[in-house]
Amino acid sequence: MKLIVGLGNPGRQYQHTRHNAGFTVLDELAHRLNVSFDRTKFDSEIAQAQLGSNRLLLMKPQTYMNLSGVAVAKAARNKIDGLEELLLVVDDVNLPLGRLRFRAEGSAGGHNGIKSVIEHVGSDTFPRLRMGVGRSGSADQLRDHVLNAFTPDERPEYERMVTRSVEGVITFIEDGIEKAMDRFNRAESPEQ
Repeated sequence: MKLIVGLGNPGRQYQHTRHNAGFTVLDELAHRLNVSFDRTKFDSEIAQAQLGSNRLLLMKPQTYMNLSGVAVAKAARNKIDGLEELLLVVDDVNLPLGRLRFRAEGSAGGHNGIKSVIEHVGSDTFPRLRMGVGRSGSADQLRDHVLNAFTPDERPEYERMVTRSVEGVITFIEDGIEKAMDRFNRAESPEQ
């Protein structure tokens, strides 16, 4: 089984914010796989799916971003054999809007959701997909930036990024992290 986790914050007020890009990708993936988040388990909304021979557990933690690791660790202990079967899908203010970066492992890079997952699973050796949501202003303005919606000018690029992210997650599921990195980490312009 593969555990695909999108990070975000529960509640309508956060629904279309930059910080909820992970939730959006999971919603689109579920739609594509013709499943819905109709159950709760592991402090999360979950959906079970099949892609080829791969059984999937799609998960949107409802613990808020900074405590995402609580939910992820519960599911990881119960559903997967190793952390290489986990893919974390998150926003990243350190990447320009539209840029994707798959990594097989690594630090939190200042992202509190990833930091929580590392802390609770006890390792940083799990795959993740970082999606560029851009940065605006100083570090003091960062919280407001990630908790705000994309501007009308940014929406088309954001929607393209979500589509490419779903394709990237499918590549990870079918072909592994190396193929996903090779295909989606290119320094291409966001318009391509």
